[in-house]
Amino acid sequence: MNPRHDPRVDAFIAKSADFARPILTHLRALVHEACPTATETIKWGMPHFEHAGSILCMMGAFKAHCAFGFWHQDMEKIAGPHRASPEDAMGSLGRLTSLGSLPSDAVLKRLVRASARLIESGAPGRSRPAKPAKAPPVPADLAAALKRHAAAAKVFAAFPPGKRKDYIEWITGAKRDATRQARLATAIQWIAEGKGRNWKYENC
Repeated sequence: MNPRHDPRVDAFIAKSADFARPILTHLRALVHEACPTATETIKWGMPHFEHAGSILCMMGAFKAHCAFGFWHQDMEKIAGPHRASPEDAMGSLGRLTSLGSLPSDAVLKRLVRASARLIESGAPGRSRPAKPAKAPPVPADLAAALKRHAAAAKVFAAFPPGKRKDYIEWITGAKRDATRQARLATAIQWIAEGKGRNWKYENC
């Protein structure tokens, strides 16, 4: 057993989809090569790498893509030009669907080392809100839809404020009425199933 590996990360990779395992294995090896002092852990259901007591980077696997990202807020500018695609995805490199969608090994190592240097410099990193998110008022169309669907209404009422806020902002953020109605229908379905707006990222 590799002393630098956390068995929980081994298990995460093993249970991931066939396309994801080579990507995760490659990323894991590169992180350790670029930052030999990095340690592994699981946070929020996904593998994270830590350095000097702070989060260095993370990786995740979903149904059709993997993600890799950096925690330090200054890494957003540094890693931005290397996104694999412009599509919306968790992480710093876009949707990773194969080894070919990754930046070169040299670029990845440079990014990991840059993240480590930011941590070592003591530059302010990403911080969490001091208070839980407060849900905005429920819009009339969502309230009406929930009233018509008792199961979804019960689940929505039990959601923490942050989960309610995610759905409200997603629906009210639609620019066209057709988009809003489609999001509303999808929201009711997902809520009734007990899923948060970002359930695809939660179920890792």
